[in-house]
Amino acid sequence: MTGRFCGVQVILWSIVVSSCIPDVINLSPAWAEQLETAQTHQRKYPATTVDEWMTQIAQAITQINRVEVNATATGLEIVLQTAAGEITVPTTTIVGNDVIADIPNTVLALPEGDQFQQVNPSEGIETVSVFNIPNNGVRVVITGIDAPPTAAIATKPQSLIISVTPEAEEDTIEIVVTGEQDEGYNPSSAATATRTNTPLRDVPASIQVISQQVIEDQGRLRLSDAVRNNAPGVTTSNSYAGTGQGEFIIRGFRQNSNFRNGFRDGQFGFIADLSNIEQIEVLRGPASVLFGQVQPGGIVNIVTKQPLSEPTYTVGFTGGQFNFYRPEIDFSAPLTDDESLRYRLNVAYQNAGSFRDFVNEERLFIAPVLQWDMSEDTTLTLDFSYLYNDPVFDRGVVALNDGSLPLPINRFLGYPSLDDYYETQSRASYRLEHRFSENWQIRNAFFLTSILQTGLRADIGGALVDDRFLPRDYIDSEYLNENFGLQTDLIGRFTTGSIEHQLLIGIDLNRITDQYEDRFAPLPPIDIFDPNYDVAVPEAFEPGYFQTIFTDNLGLYVQDQISVLENLKLLIGGRLDFVWQDQNLFGEESTQSDTAFSPRIGVVYQPIEPISLYASFSQSFFPVVGRSRTNTAFEPERGTQYEIGIKAEINDNLSATLAAFDITKRNVLTSDPIDSNFSIQVGEQRSQGIEFNIAGEILPGWNIIAGYAYTDARVTQDNRLPEGDFLNNVPENALNLWTTYEIQTGSLQGLGFGLGLFFVGERQGQLPNSNLQLPSYVRADAALFYRHENWRAAINIQNLFDIEYYEVAQNRTTIYPGAPFNIRATISYDF
Repeated sequence: MTGRFCGVQVILWSIVVSSCIPDVINLSPAWAEQLETAQTHQRKYPATTVDEWMTQIAQAITQINRVEVNATATGLEIVLQTAAGEITVPTTTIVGNDVIADIPNTVLALPEGDQFQQVNPSEGIETVSVFNIPNNGVRVVITGIDAPPTAAIATKPQSLIISVTPEAEEDTIEIVVTGEQDEGYNPSSAATATRTNTPLRDVPASIQVISQQVIEDQGRLRLSDAVRNNAPGVTTSNSYAGTGQGEFIIRGFRQNSNFRNGFRDGQFGFIADLSNIEQIEVLRGPASVLFGQVQPGGIVNIVTKQPLSEPTYTVGFTGGQFNFYRPEIDFSAPLTDDESLRYRLNVAYQNAGSFRDFVNEERLFIAPVLQWDMSEDTTLTLDFSYLYNDPVFDRGVVALNDGSLPLPINRFLGYPSLDDYYETQSRASYRLEHRFSENWQIRNAFFLTSILQTGLRADIGGALVDDRFLPRDYIDSEYLNENFGLQTDLIGRFTTGSIEHQLLIGIDLNRITDQYEDRFAPLPPIDIFDPNYDVAVPEAFEPGYFQTIFTDNLGLYVQDQISVLENLKLLIGGRLDFVWQDQNLFGEESTQSDTAFSPRIGVVYQPIEPISLYASFSQSFFPVVGRSRTNTAFEPERGTQYEIGIKAEINDNLSATLAAFDITKRNVLTSDPIDSNFSIQVGEQRSQGIEFNIAGEILPGWNIIAGYAYTDARVTQDNRLPEGDFLNNVPENALNLWTTYEIQTGSLQGLGFGLGLFFVGERQGQLPNSNLQLPSYVRADAALFYRHENWRAAINIQNLFDIEYYEVAQNRTTIYPGAPFNIRATISYDF
């Protein structure tokens, strides 16, 4: 495959390198002209030095070339449009009967001149004026006749819409910003760490937000790829059935589940289609204080798209190698004239082959959302999604006894004619929010997930025999995971003297049902070097594995975010969990209950405005099912973390975080030295490390997301595993870099280039450590894209140099290779 694409790769690499990073030493006048600022008072000549080039980029501004004033049922809307570039959300003030919106880094350049005015555009509105102001800004002034109007501001690609409603009374003045506020590569807030919309700089924890724009620019279609390639040090523990979806490993510890909008969402094999995902939030460190039973490394929380107040309709299509094609739509609009009832609909269909022989996948995903403003203070959101996924069940390749990986990465080690495996996922939820006042609100939410994995397949039947023959069984299985969650949060702001508080009091109830049952029939072993895929269908099955676990969880939590001084903030919280588990294993029933308290304490000190220094202490818990030799129920595993870090806002659109952590997990099961048929809880594992990430816009049009992680995760105490062994699938060193540049002015405005480098260090393939080690690798990705008006076209290249690498080792007989060089093209249209 390397030879096949060698010539293509050389050409593509030459294009990307020569285009993505401007040759500032020999900067041509033509290139400089494209970067000239649109300011009319500046001289129009090309840059001739590096300093001039950098200055012109820094001063690049967005041109508004069209202004419309349209009548609506409730007043009017003012539409500001640009041929290319995004319009920044303005700052707003009220002076007398005027509502004033100032838009920075923008210039008004209309065909008819540099100002716009319309008199008496609607009843209750005297004038609408738009004009330039000093220091590269545009001012919009809306003058009411009897009182200042209410203005709702919404951003869309290449436009800004101000919806204006006349007001009759001065005490009802309100400025509201609605819709998707795209912060590009550098979102400034995330709810995962605190369940409140707190700026990241004020949270004493390491949180990384992977935005929708990053996912789009990189052309990611799998959750695992979006997270692993942008959150340094985060890997996966498996790739169940070859779908690429498995449990994440964060700070060395394998997580048992992911989260969606703050709710637990499925166990292993979880598949998330990215079409309805707004952003992915990665919280590093123990999260039990708000999320209950989780491992100490952290969590991944998916935030889904919500309905918009302005009509937005997007259709897109992606096609590529290995017979890949994927159409999708994203529609959103109000359903009533007053915009109180809104909807959003995401639909995607995917049909794809694979670089793996005989492997293919078909998927359908539908996700409607309905949002209703029942009153000015009450909002109800109803959310539903359905996913059908039909892959060929794939367990990857195998390692020989000497740890080598001799098989070609396309070698399939199953019986494709016997495959009838598929998966369905159904989710439904509601979220009811009510504001009692400006400072107090209550939020109640319910979430239901049902995941079914079932069907016939050829699967693992034992260890490799004679380094050649791989046993296989014909499995008929059914796995059902059902999750019911109910949350209620009371959030309020108040003061005690000069000290400000944001209080969160909450309760959540959760019931999880895990049920697995299978039967099996032996199949002929596969010769891994010369496989014969012709096999008769077995007629007789033997009973296999059967297990059902019911887990009920009640959590009570409280959190106080305290602003002692303007630059000194404390975070104090605690959660009390009650867990009950009922298990049926091969007809043998058992029950168990646990109680755990999980605290968190953190402090943030900001010596100067752009710098935040923080330190925190937090704990986690995770129930362990079973009993010891003395018939004593096992205690939950407990994790304890100490973390310090620094956050910096380098400029308005670029931020960075540096963190150091020390996590210890105790009560880990290990062999009982008296009777090896039993286990005792004296095991201990420890993870220490340093993480750095940076994301945002360096200069107008130049974005970056990058990071580095050093993780030393080891066994520190165990009766079975050697002390000092590294935890499997955890690289000591990992680095990611992705950067894009989009031309801001000139005839090539909207053309952009992207380049990514991803390094993953050597990883142990199993515990105890052995000669099975996944080698380190450096992979390069690239992108070429073009945005013009409502169109976007992109070419994404993954594994540019066609290197051979391995993503994850589940064990010696289940090792998943990474994809070779592949290219996809996407086109989308907004209307």
